[in-house]
Amino acid sequence: MSTVTFTRSEKIVIGGLAFVTVLLHFLVNLNGAYGFFRDELYYIACSEHLAWGYVDQPPFSLYLLKVSRLVFGDSLAAIRLVPALAHGGTIILTGFLVKEMGGKLFAVFLACLAVSLSPIHLGMSGIYSMNSIDIFLWSLAIYFIVKIINTQNQNYWIALGLVLGIGLLNKISVLFLGAGIFAGILLTNPKSLTTRWPYMAGVLAAILFLPYILWNISHDQAHLEFIHNASTQKYSGRNRLDFIVDQFLFLNPLSAPVWIAGLLALFFYNFLKPYRIIGWIYLSALIILVINPTSKGEYLAPAYACLFAAAGIFVEQKLTSPATVWLRYIYPALLMVTAGVLMPMVVPMLPVKQYIVYSKALGMEPTSSENKKLSELPQFYADMFGWEEKARDVAKVYNSLTAEEKSKCAIYSNNYGRCGAIDFFGKQYGLPSSIGSHNNYWIWGPRNYTGEVMIILGGTLDDHREDFETCEEVAVSSCSYCMPYENNVRIFLCRNLKQSLTDAWKDVKHFE
Repeated sequence: MSTVTFTRSEKIVIGGLAFVTVLLHFLVNLNGAYGFFRDELYYIACSEHLAWGYVDQPPFSLYLLKVSRLVFGDSLAAIRLVPALAHGGTIILTGFLVKEMGGKLFAVFLACLAVSLSPIHLGMSGIYSMNSIDIFLWSLAIYFIVKIINTQNQNYWIALGLVLGIGLLNKISVLFLGAGIFAGILLTNPKSLTTRWPYMAGVLAAILFLPYILWNISHDQAHLEFIHNASTQKYSGRNRLDFIVDQFLFLNPLSAPVWIAGLLALFFYNFLKPYRIIGWIYLSALIILVINPTSKGEYLAPAYACLFAAAGIFVEQKLTSPATVWLRYIYPALLMVTAGVLMPMVVPMLPVKQYIVYSKALGMEPTSSENKKLSELPQFYADMFGWEEKARDVAKVYNSLTAEEKSKCAIYSNNYGRCGAIDFFGKQYGLPSSIGSHNNYWIWGPRNYTGEVMIILGGTLDDHREDFETCEEVAVSSCSYCMPYENNVRIFLCRNLKQSLTDAWKDVKHFE
């Protein structure tokens, strides 16, 4: 089997688009006008409590975050370097996929450009989470599948098993990828199931995923409880139509002809017939997610790089006549123009006031996938505001206490964003680590606090007075541009919990 070789121009296109994309992320984050995203503060807290599992996710991305923090530090640009590199890596893998599947320079350019400019790829790679890593690992898994097809080197099954196992330790939605691979093998090459290699890959992936399974068993199936609660509460307002529409909006509506062409080409274009399994992987994941009425559109994002790769090859081979070759120049140009128009909606590159004016000019209303009330900003941006203010305002209350009271004082909230803000920003104000009831904060427990003195963010005075002998509202934390429910958050100073904090902890669990 011949080895795939890259021309100098192809290397420049792949490397250039990956470099420019990573640089864009880095420069935007270096500016830091929008601050840390809510979930990032929680993930940073999780990286301080390394374990084999967490209520809302497997552990891989949090171990990776811990390493990244040790090497690069805790600045906004440093925290977001890994997702930026993952985006660049996905672009490179897309170029490799194109070449493995028989594409040349234009196919490489179109596919890599689409992945570089896709709003969902830009948005997910702009903050630290498991999602950008998930996209990269899906692309790497599909690359190894193509290598198996092209070389018949069965050792690539071992590489595939490793990637799937690491992927599951990063995000359990890799199960959709695994289901797609199995369905694709059944429908395209069932004879391979008579060999040991697919099973070796599956067993290897399962072994790598086993620690998280065991963690869940030892924690009363915490992740299953989290999924149930999120589906029936936080995401209950979503429906299947929302999911389908998101596939067009999140990927740039103008790119829809490309990825749709890629999907169809995998089934009906003879040149790509050896790679039909990729089409079945996409359709399998799509069907699974459509069956679930509360799926978010972003869940399918990892499956698109391979469709762009297939589309690039199809378009390259079809747009060759004098009547159509001009589209090779016009379409990428239009794609870049529309991506440039949409980019401020997913990349925090405009100052806030300019963004508000810009989004109104486009007629794009703020959105939320969690049934939350919004003001001037979509939730994605609003959740980047208000966190240091909360730590600062809590610190004013905390520093009004005597030294003895401080030694006993617990800082509590039922919201992991607020808890994460206290833990991250509170260090500069001399605050102790917080305790909370939300997701893994509940797992970490009340520590050694008794409830004798507590500062509580949120809730109502009447509720807290039922639980404590004395409680008073002592401050209100306000913030500009933050989510409405994070603005004017009341801060309470309460004393002498009427039952032990350990006993009360059993009733405050909030997995969502």
